Amino acid sequence: APAPPPARHLFSDPAEVETLRGNLLAWYDRCKRDLPWRALAATEPDADRRGYAVWVSEIMLQQTQVATVINYYNRWMQKWPTLQALAQASLEEVNELWAGLGYYSRGKRLQEAARKVVSELAGQMPRTAEDLQKLLPGVGRYTAGAIASISYRQATGVVDGNVIRVLCRLRCIGADSSSPAVIDRLWDMANVLVDRSRPGDFNQALMELGATLCVPKAPLCGECPVKQHCQARRRKLFGNPPPVPDIEDCGVGDCPLCPPATEPWDSSLGVTNFPRKAAKKPPRVMRTATCVLERRGCHGAPEYLIVQRPSSGLLAGLWEFPSLPLAQDLQEEKEREELADHLQAWMGQPVAAKSLQFIGEVIHIFSHIHQTYVVYSLHLDGDVTLDPALSPSRWVTEDEFHASAVSTAMKKV
Repeated sequence: APAPPPARHLFSDPAEVETLRGNLLAWYDRCKRDLPWRALAATEPDADRRGYAVWVSEIMLQQTQVATVINYYNRWMQKWPTLQALAQASLEEVNELWAGLGYYSRGKRLQEAARKVVSELAGQMPRTAEDLQKLLPGVGRYTAGAIASISYRQATGVVDGNVIRVLCRLRCIGADSSSPAVIDRLWDMANVLVDRSRPGDFNQALMELGATLCVPKAPLCGECPVKQHCQARRRKLFGNPPPVPDIEDCGVGDCPLCPPATEPWDSSLGVTNFPRKAAKKPPRVMRTATCVLERRGCHGAPEYLIVQRPSSGLLAGLWEFPSLPLAQDLQEEKEREELADHLQAWMGQPVAAKSLQFIGEVIHIFSHIHQTYVVYSLHLDGDVTLDPALSPSRWVTEDEFHASAVSTAMKKV
């Protein structure tokens, strides 16, 4: 069995925990950012509306910065102020509003879960973190804890990227912070720390600390409200622990939360030695041929063909210009031929490869894919009858294109 972590990695002193809670909450009350979902959660008397408002914000904030989310959130809550309103919306409407926010499956799962609450749970949100995670599609452990603590005052902790960074620095946790064993320990700590009378505020304070002061690079340690509890700061100020550890220090080489011996403390990094993560896998490199098909519309304005992506996978259900994944290192002539064959299947008539005009390349970085779009255009003189057996497709003006559920990558194209 692995050795248990020594006491200095844990929050085992009740007096220290109480002081940390008080200092963090006092700082949060003074310094918290004015965010629309916080205002709704603080003023909305109806528990289900409060839960819905927090839920939408937490889903949007996954993998997306606060500054980007604010406008999307305000437009979403204006269009669908209640869970019941969202349940009646179409997926197309959801995708259109979500366009540009990224990770599009989030919006789809949010709507699916809203419909489930209305149809199977009598319109009432689950009230505990356990039930939220069990009953709502797309709601994981963190999101469930956030909704339950902020909306329903359940005394449960939360662990997100900001909390991981704060806790790892507070307690010098240098083991791989993405490993399940370390994540479980961090959840244990979060549940010990959470303030029982103000759980939602405490959890938001811990996340706010990571987002504004205890940032990945150049943290503002001098302004930190809990700096006296920070083991990483103490180590930065006073150096390594003494050669002979006291009863609260780690044993040699067998602590499950210490940095591995192969990654010693780097004094130049200070507190940013923590957290440690496993090296990221390099993004997958992909090339895709994309053709902007253009025709003259009935009112004289140009129209462009867009087709709908499959209902699952990357950018599920969004609209795009006809596109075809390419093998790496394909010659341009061969790219044109493959794209021409692909377009011929759409239009039911031959397409000459030489008629495709090369426009340029567009690079778009997804979280795990480095995507290059090789962009061609083709002007059509006559009308084209599209095969109804293929994916849904439609002709749109430029304004209609930008109002459709299209990805940021396609807008670049």
